[in-house]
Amino acid sequence: MKMKELDRIYTIPLRREYMKVPKYKRAKKAITAIKQFLKKHMKSENIKLGKQLNLKIWERGIKNPPHHIKVTVKKDGEGLVTAELFGFDFVDKRAKKEKEPGNLKEKLAEKIKGTANKKAESDVKKAEDKKPVEKKTEVKVEAKPVKEAEKPKETPVKDKEE
Repeated sequence: MKMKELDRIYTIPLRREYMKVPKYKRAKKAITAIKQFLKKHMKSENIKLGKQLNLKIWERGIKNPPHHIKVTVKKDGEGLVTAELFGFDFVDKRAKKEKEPGNLKEKLAEKIKGTANKKAESDVKKAEDKKPVEKKTEVKVEAKPVKEAEKPKETPVKDKEE
């Protein structure tokens, strides 16, 4: 039996629920209170909350969530309930897109070509960097005049006759 789709707008009271827990747990309790409310009123266990709704609950920190919140709730044919802050559309980023097999091959081929082009460009750059550079090395030798006092003394060599 196929379920029909439902669109509803609720103002959910949160204060009575989050006052039952310590201050440092109030925003968490507000999220669970929203889920419990939606389970009861939409009659489904599969519930997803939107990004803007979550941001609104946590906007003032964990200790001070809003007292009540207005949400737009949609229930699809499969029983999935999505709730989002009133005025925003629910966006499911976790939904997987089905890829076409031909498209995947093209993307893969394009990536391979792209990496090959990048490698070729990097090889060209490396080759340009490694070109032999002619180094001119000049040795400069300066002759300093030697003073007589600095000259080594010559010792006479005696030839020994045997």
